[in-house]
Amino acid sequence: MLYYLFEYLESQFSVPGASVFQFITFRAAAAFILSLSISTIYGKRIIRFLQRQQVGESIRDLGLEGQVQKTGTPTMGGVIIIFATLIPALLLAKLDNIYIILLVITTLWMGLIGFIDDYIKVFKKDKGGLKGRFKVLGQVGLGIIVGAMLYFNEGVTIKEQLPKEQQIVNANGRKIVFGEAHKSTKTTVPFFKDNELDYSKALFFLGDGYEKYGWIVFIFITVFIVTGVSNGANLTDGVDGLAAGSSAIMVLTLAVFAWVSGNIIFADYLDVMYIPNSGEMTVFILAFAGALIGFLWYNTYPAQVFMGDTGSLTIGGIIAVIAIAIRKELLLPILAGIFVIENLSVILQVSWFKYTKKKFGEGRRIFKMSPLHHHYQKLNYHESKIVVRFWIVGILLAVFAIVTLKLR
Repeated sequence: MLYYLFEYLESQFSVPGASVFQFITFRAAAAFILSLSISTIYGKRIIRFLQRQQVGESIRDLGLEGQVQKTGTPTMGGVIIIFATLIPALLLAKLDNIYIILLVITTLWMGLIGFIDDYIKVFKKDKGGLKGRFKVLGQVGLGIIVGAMLYFNEGVTIKEQLPKEQQIVNANGRKIVFGEAHKSTKTTVPFFKDNELDYSKALFFLGDGYEKYGWIVFIFITVFIVTGVSNGANLTDGVDGLAAGSSAIMVLTLAVFAWVSGNIIFADYLDVMYIPNSGEMTVFILAFAGALIGFLWYNTYPAQVFMGDTGSLTIGGIIAVIAIAIRKELLLPILAGIFVIENLSVILQVSWFKYTKKKFGEGRRIFKMSPLHHHYQKLNYHESKIVVRFWIVGILLAVFAIVTLKLR
């Protein structure tokens, strides 16, 4: 909103300093500071409100040290992250940008699913929360909406570099490196020669014209990623500060990708895919990062509030949609490696238990407990040590994800 106000003031009254709002970097920095302030200053008030409403976490006894003491800690703290993200984004981002619209929809959609789940757990006293099939249905629904909007909306395009012989210098002395904007199902993939993969080629067996059905593959991939990453974030939210801290690392990395992908100069310099208008997402992403870091003020050990599914499902959904929008979703197994490991630990544990029970009549386990962070708790590692070490691994994975862009 402020973007349009200052744009009007500059064009009509030439107000000094109004032009600074035209710069993504300024608005992104302002969004980060504002969201960090909202989550830290007003976060305490929201926590007190949750305490007055007796929105306390009901902890299952898993035999973990310090677990019983957490009973009654306010949950549904994800609303802090949601409000602290949306307010700066709505104030400072271009609201007619398709990518911003998608991220706002994602935040509200996943936040609502998580809120309903937490509401059932807290107020209906049903520890199971929202039925799994309804969660998955909501995630799939969002994946279909996001995939369809990214594929069919005319504002979503890419520009590819022209061959050297076709690059020219125009009348203004600027070198024309990229061709015309066009629709595409291409994405970034590490270790390939050109770091690109076209989803539509999966349908080559359909013969001539197979490209027009590329949307089927694209939407399927989108649904899979949105569902997988949101569930991964949900599983990671098991010890104080783990999900919020790990997510902040991923989000800040995605901010770099978004800014570079949306800046034609840096996209050319780094030889990465140029995605017009995607740089605007940097404003939303930094608002989201500020909200996560501010939330950590109250969520680090010993936590004063838990994010609940309201926060964890929202976090996973936003990270997935950002990655898909900037064509970096195939980097998520690296960048979001913490989520992947947590997911795999549960899948392996359950699968091995069922297999051994069927074969030997007695279920056996790979880990002492899953998800993986509980395994280390069973080994008597302190929560803080587990969380910080996971953060360190997350930082290493983020650095490696950035490096893979040049590994061809």
